Amino acid sequence: MTSIITGDIINSRKVDPVIWLNPLKALMKEWGKTPKTWEIYRGDSFQLEINQPQHALLAAIRIKACIKSIEKLDVRIGIGIGRKNYDASKITEANGEALINSGETFEELKKLKQQLAIRSPWPKLDAELNLMFRLASIALDKWSPATAQIVAASIVNRTLSQKELGDKIERTQSTISEAQKRAHYDEMMDLVAFYEECITEKIN
Repeated sequence: MTSIITGDIINSRKVDPVIWLNPLKALMKEWGKTPKTWEIYRGDSFQLEINQPQHALLAAIRIKACIKSIEKLDVRIGIGIGRKNYDASKITEANGEALINSGETFEELKKLKQQLAIRSPWPKLDAELNLMFRLASIALDKWSPATAQIVAASIVNRTLSQKELGDKIERTQSTISEAQKRAHYDEMMDLVAFYEECITEKIN
């Protein structure tokens, strides 16, 4: 069982690609090497394998924070969970349930005018999670670049206090606190923990 994230950059033509491409590549490298684990294709589309499905939502949120850190940009993400029946040297050439679920969910996002959704082998869980994702997106889709930058730093440095994080990224403790409140950071991390618990229970 694995998970695949399929996504594309919203408004990519309005920004010099180098501005978002380099940060996105740097983030993707944390999960593996291109093109085996991740690939950016067609200019502004990407696919990424997270081989532990319970970590796919946090990965998606980190990608969201990375892209929304840049003015005018946002990202659409479809998460697919399932088997990978055919492995290939390029993730975009692999096949199986996880890739089909990810691709089909991603295509549905445009019709539904949503920016985050999941499809797994468990339809009842999908319905519950997608409702939560829609509600969470009310906050996530409104992140300003400054807020997104602090969310990204907060996730990477979860063991640090607000003051310690502020010292590290040269912001005041109050700036960190206000940004996390605006981002609904605590609620978002509660959702991540709930997702991880649900998926871990299903795959074990």
